[in-house]
Amino acid sequence: MESSALKIGQKLNEGKTKQIFELVDQPGLVLVQSKDQITAGNAVRKDQMEGKAAIANKTTSCVFQLLQESGIKTAFVKQHSDTAFIAAHCQMIPIEWVCRRVATGSFLKRNPGVKEGYRFSPLKMEMFFKDDANNDPQWSEEQLLEAKLCVAGLTIGQCEVDIMSRSTVAIFEIVEKAWATQNCTLVDMKIEFGVSVKSGEIVLADVIDNDSWRLWPAGDGSQQKDKQVYRELKEVTPEAMQMVKRNFEWVSERVKLLLEPQASSRVVLLMGSTSDVAHCEKIRKACASYGLPCVLRVTSAHKGPDETLRIKAEYEGDGVPTVFVAVAGRSNGLGPVMSGNTAYPVISCPPLTPDWGPQDVWSSLRMPSGLGCSTVLSPEACAQFAAQSLGLRDHLVWCKLRASMLNTWVSLKLADKKFQACSL
Repeated sequence: MESSALKIGQKLNEGKTKQIFELVDQPGLVLVQSKDQITAGNAVRKDQMEGKAAIANKTTSCVFQLLQESGIKTAFVKQHSDTAFIAAHCQMIPIEWVCRRVATGSFLKRNPGVKEGYRFSPLKMEMFFKDDANNDPQWSEEQLLEAKLCVAGLTIGQCEVDIMSRSTVAIFEIVEKAWATQNCTLVDMKIEFGVSVKSGEIVLADVIDNDSWRLWPAGDGSQQKDKQVYRELKEVTPEAMQMVKRNFEWVSERVKLLLEPQASSRVVLLMGSTSDVAHCEKIRKACASYGLPCVLRVTSAHKGPDETLRIKAEYEGDGVPTVFVAVAGRSNGLGPVMSGNTAYPVISCPPLTPDWGPQDVWSSLRMPSGLGCSTVLSPEACAQFAAQSLGLRDHLVWCKLRASMLNTWVSLKLADKKFQACSL
């Protein structure tokens, strides 16, 4: 789509590295236009870097796509051009949330005695109030609560602070997991949230590009590829700026790879009879939400054990990481037979009937020694367990699990806030 296809209205905002324009024919959406400008120290140092707008826009679009496909709520809608993307119109919450995995930079100055490279597990969270005149002072949670900020009609209270704090950790962990596939350590990252003018909910907004993080290939700070290289320049020369630009380009090329699966994986559903299809379809649908392909096969370990083992061997022979799910009611021989004859994970997910259901479950639970077959009764939980096993190798599956965990937590938090308001 060309820029001319959009009806661009008035400029709503302008920062050091981007401009925000309203879209006349798309209410509730804005155009975020990047600039060829690089700054450091609240624009104390400021330079033009030809091509930076396209590099930054490409990086942001890929990172937001990764987060959105994982299930994180963001303002990002789609990339529009080389240098701009379309986003939901948000009023920004004036806080920078900083998440740290490795101690370096300003953290060491503010916390003397902590050694460079100290690893935070769990992650270290900090927040800074956006105030250029006072160099973005660090704030405590108490200061943020006392400020009683009102953004797009939403008062930022304990519930909202907790949601942003929990979301920051999940967002960092997803981006960290993705960069690990490229043997890059995400050292730290800053993000911002906004309140959607249309929906009134808190979403990840602004941009996440090479200005937003520290990125160390192979965990080596001397190979850093982020904006820190520009901050540390003793003198800004054309040669130095070319080096900075090459680093930014390196990141924008590799960030595309974060969206690609590193390993194929699958779930193979074995059903004892075609009467179990409805149950299997529930498992397949839940697997699809994690991006896991499912194969459905019909086989009975009681009536055709040789065929069951032949099917098993078919999926062991191609090297694709696989979780077998045995769907068999009554006397479940399918799960135990599979478990006793494969080194791959096997989950029994028996379809329960009203008459003999509770008794049938025991045939899945009472395993002979030497079998590691697990039993999960809910089709959705079975898919989640399979995803947790395969997510150890497939970062995109893991990212969807991580976002799902966050979204469950947020929905409970919002339900509790709503319930408290009704009870008052």
